[in-house]
Amino acid sequence: MSLKRDKQTDELFRSILALGSVEECYRYFEDLCTVKEIRDLGQRLEVARLLHEGSSYQRAGEATGASSATIGRVKKCLDYGAGGYRMIIARMQESGEDDEQA
Repeated sequence: MSLKRDKQTDELFRSILALGSVEECYRYFEDLCTVKEIRDLGQRLEVARLLHEGSSYQRAGEATGASSATIGRVKKCLDYGAGGYRMIIARMQESGEDDEQA
């Protein structure tokens, strides 16, 4: 399950890297995605954080409202994916940004 690089996707990621604040992210993503898509992405990140910290599937589901299919997919990515969740969770922990989610 590897995302193939292409010009449009590179541009998308460069545009995200150009954002300078959470407020800018809200503005950009509101134009780029539906509210549901944004909420789903946030939910997946929270599920990943909980699973990474050792929570059970049940606890992750109760805390986030995520379906068992979503939790299973996130767990699969944590265990066998490209390492993106683990990388960003570690960076957020280092910077203290995950403290705001508690």
